[in-house]
Amino acid sequence: MDSADDLQLAFTISDLAADLALGYFESGVSATLKADGTPVTEADRAVERLFRERLSAARPADALLGEELGRLGESDRVWIIDPIDGTSYFSRRDPNWRVQLALEIAGSIELAVVTAPALRRRWWATRGGGAYESSWPPEQAEPMRLEVSTTSLMADARLNALDDASRARLPPSAARAPESPLPLVELVRGETDAFLVERYYVWDHAPWILLVEEAGGRFTDRAGGHAADQGGGLYSNANLHSRLLTALHYPPHS
Repeated sequence: MDSADDLQLAFTISDLAADLALGYFESGVSATLKADGTPVTEADRAVERLFRERLSAARPADALLGEELGRLGESDRVWIIDPIDGTSYFSRRDPNWRVQLALEIAGSIELAVVTAPALRRRWWATRGGGAYESSWPPEQAEPMRLEVSTTSLMADARLNALDDASRARLPPSAARAPESPLPLVELVRGETDAFLVERYYVWDHAPWILLVEEAGGRFTDRAGGHAADQGGGLYSNANLHSRLLTALHYPPHS
């Protein structure tokens, strides 16, 4: 498949999914807990079903992997679906949730589209093609090219982490960025310099690994690689990454 065709397909289906999710959000839905303790709503399942139906029709030979309905098919092309990332925000009518889609080909994330319908924003990247931010729904305005910061000194760095325990592990010489519902957006915009997140699943991380890398940053997972299925890891700009790995004694599970 041509990468431009894959990207256009991802945009088209993500638009449909975002519209569907936004309708549920504006109507209001309640969340229940899954077996793993994470929240889910009827919107999560409906949006994932839409993704699956449309992707299966357009790319019948490709495999699908989603948070709510698991894996379907065997192929070296796998569409990774997070129908609503940030369900806890979604269920309490907070706009900081996303509809996420990534395409992995032969083990490499090649495409990512993240849409925040309630914020009217979108972020996307293709391997070797850069990372971008635009309005959503799409407008005529040119998208903004995303670039991570160029901070190279720890004393000048602004670091963030998912939770208090992780924040306590960050180098004491660096400043702590305020807690944010969108820390990786701040990273790819160059507003912060690093984010440590040692939790969550492949569908949470797959699109953001590519977005960060295509914005000029780096990612190291908890096993020392850069895979999305290792429960997170360290995202940062390129200049600080090696220093942060050393300071954090990373990777913890190598």
